[in-house]
Amino acid sequence: MKNNENNYIYGKRPVEELLMTEPSKVQKIFIKKTSFGKDYSRINDLASKNKIPVSFVDQKRISEIAGGEAVSQGVAALVNETDFLDLDNFIAGLDMDKNPAVILLDELEDPHNVGAIIRTASAAGINGLIMGKHRQAPITAAVFKVSAGTAAKLPLIRVSNINNALDKLKDAGFWVMALDQDSRKSYWQQDYKMPLCFVVGNEGEGIREKTLDRADFKIKIPMKNEVESLNVSVSAALVMYERMRQVGNSK
Repeated sequence: MKNNENNYIYGKRPVEELLMTEPSKVQKIFIKKTSFGKDYSRINDLASKNKIPVSFVDQKRISEIAGGEAVSQGVAALVNETDFLDLDNFIAGLDMDKNPAVILLDELEDPHNVGAIIRTASAAGINGLIMGKHRQAPITAAVFKVSAGTAAKLPLIRVSNINNALDKLKDAGFWVMALDQDSRKSYWQQDYKMPLCFVVGNEGEGIREKTLDRADFKIKIPMKNEVESLNVSVSAALVMYERMRQVGNSK
């Protein structure tokens, strides 16, 4: 039996986080019979509180859902499909006077990077994440797990054309800031106190040329000891937190 990974999340923390923050998105909980105990009683209690059915199942069923006990930690949730927002409606709902920020992914392929960026973006007060429909790692159970459930909280926008999306953002008053290691400006030298769209590129190829051409600012992460680059999720985290430091919106 092969399940649609987009409809399941697994792992104790992601499931618990989703039950605490977005229980309406959970249809059913699955817990391995031999896993149940005090470590899983909170998940069971949260499900009961929100009138979400819980099934205690054997290892075979958990493996069918998650593909392995080591990944699932003996718990999984059947969830609604990801709700992507329309870009125009998303922009219309923003208060531009508060200098909102979004992050745009240009063809990231690794779901672990996508999940890590979503988690950091949520923690750093980013207003939303934009991703393409094509040549882009989708929002899967692996993304949910790495994001620790925050993929259900951060507004997600999926677009057919990344460059058209950037044009719309610029027309709305956003400034586009691209992470580009060929830039001469370090990320801490940049002013972030404006509506911003951060752009991060593919793990191997970086940002595509036509997309990079739309950037108002290009910044780099300084490197020493002949290190050529950092993981894209680490680089994204550095600039998102530098923005948070400058605009002072930490909670």
